[in-house]
Formats: sequence, C-alpha cells, structure tokens
Amino acid sequence: MTKPDAATPARISSARAEYEALRSRGLKLNMQRGQPSDADFDLSDALLTIVGPQDIRPGGLDLRNYPGGVAGIPEARALFGHMLDVTPEQVLIWNNASLELQGHALTWALLRGLPASSGPWAAQKPQMIVTTPGYDRHFLLLEPLGFELLSVEMQPDGPDLEEVERLAAGSEQVKGLLFVPTYSNPGGESISREKARRLAGLKAAAPDFTVFADDAYRVHHLHASERDTPVNLVELCREAGHPDRAFVFASTSKITFAGAGLGFVASSAANIRALSEWLNAQSIGPNKIEQWRHVRFIEGYPGGLEGLMAEHAKIIAPKFAAVNEVLSAELGGRDGKSELASWGNPRGGYFISLDTALPIARRVVELAAGAGVSLTPAGATYPGGHDPHDRNIRLAPTRPPVSEVREAMTVLAACIRLASEEYRAGTK
Repeated sequence: MTKPDAATPARISSARAEYEALRSRGLKLNMQRGQPSDADFDLSDALLTIVGPQDIRPGGLDLRNYPGGVAGIPEARALFGHMLDVTPEQVLIWNNASLELQGHALTWALLRGLPASSGPWAAQKPQMIVTTPGYDRHFLLLEPLGFELLSVEMQPDGPDLEEVERLAAGSEQVKGLLFVPTYSNPGGESISREKARRLAGLKAAAPDFTVFADDAYRVHHLHASERDTPVNLVELCREAGHPDRAFVFASTSKITFAGAGLGFVASSAANIRALSEWLNAQSIGPNKIEQWRHVRFIEGYPGGLEGLMAEHAKIIAPKFAAVNEVLSAELGGRDGKSELASWGNPRGGYFISLDTALPIARRVVELAAGAGVSLTPAGATYPGGHDPHDRNIRLAPTRPPVSEVREAMTVLAACIRLASEEYRAGTK
C-alpha cells in the first residue's frame, strides 16, 4: 500500500462529503441482474393472444396432445435452427431457459457419458474450463454437479486459447469448456473466428472433450452498423474432424418473455438424437403451444427476428451509452479508462464489466448499497464468488430506465472515488 501524502485527508473528506450527499437522497436503484425492462416485454405482448383454438393444429398435429416428440415442433426447429445457422435436424427446442438444457446435457454426460465417452463422467472426477470474469450462473450450475472449475482469462477476442489448449491437452479429466461466445457475460467480448477454429480443432487428452457454448446474446446487437459476427461452432467442429464436439445453447429469454420463453440447443444431428433419447426418458415432450406461439409471433413481426431485436436495441442502447457517458464524465475517463477504473463499451449483450484500478470492488459495492444502489456482488464473476484481484464489478443497465441508470452511475463513481481514497490512506 502506498504511503498517504499530505493531501489525502482532504481528498477523503471531499469524497466522503459527496458520498453522504448522495446517500441522503434515499435512492432505491437496482443494477444487479440482467433483466429486460417492461418496455422490452411490451414488444412481445402479442404472444399472449396470437394462438387461439383455430390455430392449434399446424401441419395436422394437435398441439394440445402428447404426440410431437421431445425435439420440438418442425416449425420451431426450422426457425431457431436458422437463428443458430444449423439445419432443423441439428436443433432441439425445449422449455423456458437454456440453463435447464445445459443442466440436462451435463447431467447426461455425468451419469451416462456422451456418445464419444468411454463411460460416465462422474466416475472420472471431471474438470470444466470456465472463463473469468464470467457468468455466475455457470459456476452455480457446474459446482453442485461436482465439476472442478479451471479458470482461464476472457480476452478481447475470446478465451485465452493457449491456456485452454494447455489444460485440455494435460489431462483426460478436463472434459470441456463452458463459455459465452458472443457478447460475453459480463465483458461483452466475442470469440474471433480464428480462435473458434482453434477451439474446434484443439488436441485434447479426453476423446470426449466438449465445447458448451452458451450463446445467450447471439442476436442482441446494440447497433445496426457496428456488430460482432457470431461464429458457427457446430460447423467449425465438423470441419475440424470433431463433428460431435460442440453444443450451442440459446433461448428467447431476452427476446420475448424472460420467464415464459423457449430454450434450445444446436449440435450434430447425432448428438441431438442422443440427447432426445435422454430427455424422452424424463418427459413426454416440451410445451408445443409455447413453441407455436413463438413461431407465429416472430415470423409475423415486421422484419422478423431481426426487426424485433432492432426494437430491443432502441430501448437498451441508450442505457449502455448512459453508463459510458456518466462514468467518463465523473471519473475523468476516455475510451473506457481512467486513473480509478476501466470499463467496457460492448457492441451487444446485456452487461458491462468494470474493473477498479485498486483492489476495492467489495468496498465499492458495499458503499453503493449504503447509498441505495444495488450492484452484483463483487466476486460473483469468479468461481466461488472470489475475485482474486478484488477489482471486477458487473453492471446490468438493461432493466432500469435511462434516468435511473444515470443516477446509479453517478453514485457508483462517487463510491469508486471514496473507496480509492480510503485505500490509499489505509483506512479500509
């Protein structure tokens, strides 16, 4: 810790006074979870009435009955297969969240093994590579299932592939990589095509090394003219001679209704057949009426899926811009970097990753809570909730209105200033 200079008490006093003034306002603002706003949900309200009694037999299949199979109705497989750039036979449509499907696939691998496995993963003390900063729900999913997590850094063009290659080649216990390939959570990075090719073709000690790609934000661009290009991991793995290596998950959770949408997964046709058999033992089938409602709504929306996502961008992009504008003004930053912190300005997704210059993230979150601003707990973007650097804070600007985003960022900046002065003075 640096020795405090003579001006430090004065700076702390000034920062404390500013913080107390904000705290006295009695704010109650939430920037913690990446939820859509009511305005986003309103775009899809037609879902509630788009299917009636006259519409329940597409292709002659009565959607009210059991038959139809576990892989989803043909119309939904075609629509979301197109979204993920695969054929209908390469996609399975399920209920609500893609995390549920990830859990099904991982449990299947643990108890039975995947088609390329020699036996159940659970008997092999499996390890899974994850990216950091990363998605807290991935850690929450993997750790209770018994996976040991191996962290690699998320870089501007995707995971640290040199480290992924080293880990995968080093042990048969390393069973795969779980990450967000497009507009990652929380940093908004997207994997480059070059890295995706390397990932598809890497040499792993485990013959069943698998890429689990949570492509939750694949179509969540913020701007029409500047957007990252999603990769087709299923096709790249096939080209590399590993046709069954990739599972790509996505959902409509942030396209239509977060709690009443569809989750789906793309992979090789062989993997989809095998996963269908596994799911068939647990369920007669998914909600076919929900699938048909989504097909009718999205295909009938002006401009289709692209048109719907453009409307979402009109709502969300100003909130991301507000984060950058306020932090730049309050922290004296430029191009997402100041003496006190650095933050991303992603082209899409739902989150912004901020790193404090000093190891004060927990203190910043604590101060923000005291001033009425709820942030994602510091450390949440690392396994076990422990950020070894105590610097990363995930910002979730999508739910509140722009005015509240601006207020919350003003408070955040004040907390960063106060926590930084406290740290330099050695008082916290």
